[in-house]
Order: sequence, then C-alpha cells, then structure tokens
Amino acid sequence: MNVCVLTANKKDCLSSLAVPAKTEAKSKALKAKKAILKGVHSHRQKKIRTTPTFRRPKTLRLRRQPKYPRKSAPRRNKLDHYAIVKFPLTTESAMKKIEDNNTLVFIVDIKANKHQIKQAVKKLYDIDVAKVNTLIRPDGEKKAYVRLAPDYDALDVANKIGII
Repeated sequence: MNVCVLTANKKDCLSSLAVPAKTEAKSKALKAKKAILKGVHSHRQKKIRTTPTFRRPKTLRLRRQPKYPRKSAPRRNKLDHYAIVKFPLTTESAMKKIEDNNTLVFIVDIKANKHQIKQAVKKLYDIDVAKVNTLIRPDGEKKAYVRLAPDYDALDVANKIGII
C-alpha cells in the first residue's frame, strides 16, 4: 500500500515498507555497537592437559538391574535390647553406687556402645537415664554404670527389678 502526496513540483510516496526498514536498521546498528564494545573474536580458554595419554571419557553409565536379590531376607539385628543388658550386678560396691550415686550397675554386651545401653535400659525398665559410664573388666565383660535422672530413685528401681 503506497500513500502518495503531490507537493509543489515533486511527488512524495511513503511506502509501508519504509517504517520497518528504519527499525531494522536501528537494531542492526545496536548489534554492531554491542559487537564493537564486547568484541566478536572471543575465544574459550584451552583445557590444561596434565597427562600425555588421552583417555576416552566414560559416557554411558547404566544402573544395575539384578536378576535376583543377593540377600533373601534382611539380616536380623543380633544386638537387641535384651541382648545388650545381660544382668544387673549385686556386689557390695554396686549397692553403694545405688544408695549414694543414684546409679545402677549392669553387665552388658561387649559390642554395645553407650547410646545403645542407654536406649536398652530406658526401654526395659521405663526409666530416664542421665548418663552411662562403661569399662571392660579384666575377665573380658563390659560393665556399665547407668546414672539415673534426678526424678528417678535408683533404690526404687532396684527394688522393682529385684536386685535388693
């Protein structure tokens, strides 16, 4: 679509193509400006090779898809609460600990750690434990000194268990 206007002694025609050409020229100029400011000959930094041999990269790594399970059933935890605490000690020094220090003394499994002993005593006797001290006796057994929380009395718990 051409729009022509007749002026004094010449004919001016405005074409519809003239307007987009102007915006196109402007965008082209902006691109050129950006290229001049930034530079078009940018090159990536080369990767530094540390060995003279070229090794192909391991590209496809598939997940394992076993035909059958390697274990038929999950292993049973051999160190349950009943296996951890073997029996309470009833020696004279253990009785003194009960009376004076609010502490119960147990013989426990050699493989049990302090956290496991604490959880086992909590579950078996329904008491809160403040802390656990352990030692290994000369005969190879592990002895655990279980200090009870202040709101529990070791004498009452010992009576309930049947130590006294």
